[in-house]
Amino acid sequence: MSPRSLIIVLAGALASLALTGAPQAQAQSPESRHVRAELIADSASIQPGGTIHVALRQTIAPGWHTYWRNPGDSGQATSVTWTLPEGWKTGELTWPTPRQLRTGPLMDYGYEGVAILPQTLTAPSDAKAGQSVTLRAAAAFLVCKDVCVPEDAALTLTLPVSAAAPDPDAKGGAAIAATLTAAPGPGPLTAVMTTAGAVLKLSVTGAPVKGGDFPGAYFYPYDASVIDHPQPQTIERGPGGLTLTLAPGSAFKTSPAPTHLQGVLDLGGKAYEIDAKPGPVQPSAAGLGAVSAAAPSGGGEAGGGPKGGLAVAIAFAFLGGLILNLMPCVFPVLSMKAVSLASHAHTPQAARLQGLAFLVGVVITFVGLAGLLIAVRAAGQAVGWGFQLQSPIVIAGLTLVMLGVALNLAGLFEIGAGVQSAAGGVQVESHGETLGAFLTGVLAVAVAAPCTAPFMAPAIGFAFTQPPAIALSVFLALGLGMAAPFTLAAFAPPLLALLPRPGGWMGVFKQVMAFPMFATAAWLLWVFSQQVGPIGLAGLLTGAVLVALAAWIYGRAQSAQIAGRGGAVGFLATAVLVLAAGVTALTPTLNPDRVGAAPAAAEGEGLTAEAFSPERLAELRAAGKPVFVNFTAAWCVTCQVNDKVALSSRKVAEAFKRGGIVYLKGDWTNRDAVIAKVLSDHGRAGVPLYLFYGAGGRDAAVLPQILTEGIVLDAADKAARP
Repeated sequence: MSPRSLIIVLAGALASLALTGAPQAQAQSPESRHVRAELIADSASIQPGGTIHVALRQTIAPGWHTYWRNPGDSGQATSVTWTLPEGWKTGELTWPTPRQLRTGPLMDYGYEGVAILPQTLTAPSDAKAGQSVTLRAAAAFLVCKDVCVPEDAALTLTLPVSAAAPDPDAKGGAAIAATLTAAPGPGPLTAVMTTAGAVLKLSVTGAPVKGGDFPGAYFYPYDASVIDHPQPQTIERGPGGLTLTLAPGSAFKTSPAPTHLQGVLDLGGKAYEIDAKPGPVQPSAAGLGAVSAAAPSGGGEAGGGPKGGLAVAIAFAFLGGLILNLMPCVFPVLSMKAVSLASHAHTPQAARLQGLAFLVGVVITFVGLAGLLIAVRAAGQAVGWGFQLQSPIVIAGLTLVMLGVALNLAGLFEIGAGVQSAAGGVQVESHGETLGAFLTGVLAVAVAAPCTAPFMAPAIGFAFTQPPAIALSVFLALGLGMAAPFTLAAFAPPLLALLPRPGGWMGVFKQVMAFPMFATAAWLLWVFSQQVGPIGLAGLLTGAVLVALAAWIYGRAQSAQIAGRGGAVGFLATAVLVLAAGVTALTPTLNPDRVGAAPAAAEGEGLTAEAFSPERLAELRAAGKPVFVNFTAAWCVTCQVNDKVALSSRKVAEAFKRGGIVYLKGDWTNRDAVIAKVLSDHGRAGVPLYLFYGAGGRDAAVLPQILTEGIVLDAADKAARP
């Protein structure tokens, strides 16, 4: 028994003594008990040398529960001690599949209602037919509700010994038979376990799990120390099985670590005993996306995907890609494409080539990121859309690239052979501009993909529940939607003809477009600071200064080369400085101890947030409080805009205070398997996600991804109503 369980048991016992007195507690009447215990048998008699099943039957008072063989975080398993005549033997208890019993931050395993614990009974071969045998058992169990009370029972069972084959017992036959049929047992399953960082993977394949969803699958370990019971178990399905992501328990934090994982895998309708040996995640047990444990409420985009299947998902993805061009995260990056389009407005062939290159860059990057994400999820990682920006290394690299692009647009240096002539004319065409258009598409997706535009969320949520080929087709449509406006414009001569012909204005326009890129670099710097803290930020700022110096030297070297004075030394110095910038900026990100989740912070004027956890949400809902949950990330510009526009006003703060609304924030800036599971359960693969749970424990309403103050106030008013 755990220390916590012992304290609970002692407290319950002391309370009983205080109320009834010691003598009465020893002679507790059946009416005062919370469990009515009795012995039953599946046969009306037993043959000499024969074997039947007997069972402890517990009828548990409403609201109370007893415990499984592994009680979980607290509690104590039921025990049965037999006193038998010489030669009579009993086998081990058969434990039915338990239920999950969450109490505050604890997760226990046990039974409610009626629990039947069978075991075999074998008679000696010299048992006398025609006689009866009386069997005695002492049962001890802990029964809990708000408090825990230890109870025991001295039980007897009398069985006739008969030479004839026994008939089923009228009282216990059917009940024990049903229990044995439903009880976990060995099956045609192969299970392996592997540890990957802070997670434990349990991969199961075989006929019973082949091709199914099993949204309620749960692993009950026999050893209480192998997993952290309250943590959610993320389910990843595959064509040949499933993989559960578990939080390792204390046993894996000591040496030697467990060499196998034994327990019960409950698939919802049937449960199996498994014994997982060390091994890699089975490829056929993952790759088809996380399974939602429950259908989310709220309608709209909250479901696992749009109604209508693949065709509607593709249409939603295309529309979402179109709207993505208007989102604040992607708009600055498209300034690069605007410069290119303006440069080729009056050269149709070059404009079309630029448009196609941009299209290919966008589509390949969207599909490539989706393929990588599917592979990472198949490996058991709890990641979602926008996962690349959860890596400080990626953020640091993008920051330096964006700064370099901004310095190029500002005129500090030129890319390729097309540089300004000595006379100061503006270069319109340059070698490698097609590649530049392609890379512009790549860069736009890398930065903009984490944003979630309207229609995108249900499409992506649908994609991650489908086989890879179907999922990639949805992301293909998303890329086509995002690239469509610029590509179609490149193929529309009347539209391009509206732009003035190339001239001096283009130099000014190009320099003005540098400032959105500077803004993007500044935003990425802020995201980086949220991920790694001030020491890492200092390294990236130093790298940024080196990049700026390298750009200036490179521009001087280009001018010297044009003037015929050479520039090899400048180009070499540029390469050295860029390398030094990368090392300086990326080194802090290689120390995992410096990378931590951004803390929940105050929002606006008086609106404060608590850190989200499933346990805290369950506690608040059980207390009947209305709850607003904001799943966000520092790298999600849409999230940050919503925070400033819709969540930071005094009116919203007053509405939350007036309605007693508790504000929880789930920060996904860095990877978090718990948040990834919640997003998946609501059909989402990325942020933002806004959930409003109504007073009295009502289910969540899902708010749109683009918020206004009015939307939040209206939702707060509805949530606060009784």
